[in-house]
Amino acid sequence: MEVLASPGDDLRKRLSSLFDGMMKALFRQKGAQLRVELLADPAVQSFIGAHASALDSAFGKVEMSDAMRRRLHRSDYIFSGLKTFHELNEAFPSLIDENGNRKSFEQFLNDVRRIDSTYNANYLRAEYNFAVSSAEMAAKWESFMKDGDRYNLQYRTQRDDKVRPEHAPLDRVTLPMSDSFWEEFYPPNGWNCRCTVVQVLKSKYPVTPHDRAMSLGEAALQRDKNGMFRFNPGKEKKTFPDYNPYTVRRCSSCPVAKGDKSLMLAFVPDNEVCAACALIRKLKECYTDVPVKNGRVRIHSAHGINEAEENINIAKYLAEKYGYRIDLLPNPDNEKSADSFNHSLGYKQEYKVNSKPTKGAVDNELRKAARQAKHVVIRIDSSIDLLDLTRGIKGRVSQSEIQEVIVIFNGKDLFLSREAILSNGFLIE
Repeated sequence: MEVLASPGDDLRKRLSSLFDGMMKALFRQKGAQLRVELLADPAVQSFIGAHASALDSAFGKVEMSDAMRRRLHRSDYIFSGLKTFHELNEAFPSLIDENGNRKSFEQFLNDVRRIDSTYNANYLRAEYNFAVSSAEMAAKWESFMKDGDRYNLQYRTQRDDKVRPEHAPLDRVTLPMSDSFWEEFYPPNGWNCRCTVVQVLKSKYPVTPHDRAMSLGEAALQRDKNGMFRFNPGKEKKTFPDYNPYTVRRCSSCPVAKGDKSLMLAFVPDNEVCAACALIRKLKECYTDVPVKNGRVRIHSAHGINEAEENINIAKYLAEKYGYRIDLLPNPDNEKSADSFNHSLGYKQEYKVNSKPTKGAVDNELRKAARQAKHVVIRIDSSIDLLDLTRGIKGRVSQSEIQEVIVIFNGKDLFLSREAILSNGFLIE
């Protein structure tokens, strides 16, 4: 099994940029305690989504069922959300200096840079590797399930000088798939674990006595004193165990974490981690993935009913063409329209379509869009005088805070910055 070293420098830079945006949201918060509800802020959701996407990318090419992939994506999101909560918690005290005065944002951001480096560079490398291993082993388990106990399963190390001494004795442990050994000691059995499991013919290898196998497993995980890694990603359909560095031990037996939806509505969290976990799961359940060939599109169940179909179409277009990761957000204040959040670009966007465009119609669509976002995508589905289109965009941008307009027109995508739009030389050709 090949384990990748990191999620890539480009993604690291994007996470760092989104971390800054998340810190701006934290800086705006008032009060003496961190509010769990901050996790629902668009800037924080953007960071969580980008972090989850980084983990998702670890197994993008691993073959598995769509159902398994959805469950692993969900696991990545929950893990990323809880990790983000810890980052916010760690950053919160830095809002105040040693004299009890609130710092400037620049000083605050400078002081919390180490958190970004620690969590989203150092820790992320190990977490990324773990996601690779978990997903590959989950996919293998799903494949093993087709045969059941027709074959036995055999534990295998890489048999090189990098194998951990405590894992080495597990090499060639052979048991039926139904043996409970695989519930606790199925790989990965630690950060950067390279162990794997294969199917073997029953006639070729003797079965390891169950008690002997369990004893070897206990010895292999002797450093995991809290039992964090005693899970099977294939059986549980999760990239990360419920008990991990960002949760507490009781999470390993929590019925909500195990997927008992009947308890979700009645669940009353009794600590901050539980409250954060409950909110993260609620936020995740509200979104549904929209099938796309490239990128990622999710739609919130409360997205604006009047614009949903058109927004989905434009989001799919941008995701498939540019690889964007886009969330269609819930409608604000029960309005009948809603905008999106483009995780790839790190800002809100509003999608508009104009089937009978004129200068006035374009201006009107942009006026409505400017109420919800500073970045606007407008699709022109029929002919329009280009001078009218130019004047319509320029006139509205000059009277609003719109920072960018993307025009989808005649098979072309025009990315127009505010500066370009307001310059004398701006003209759509």
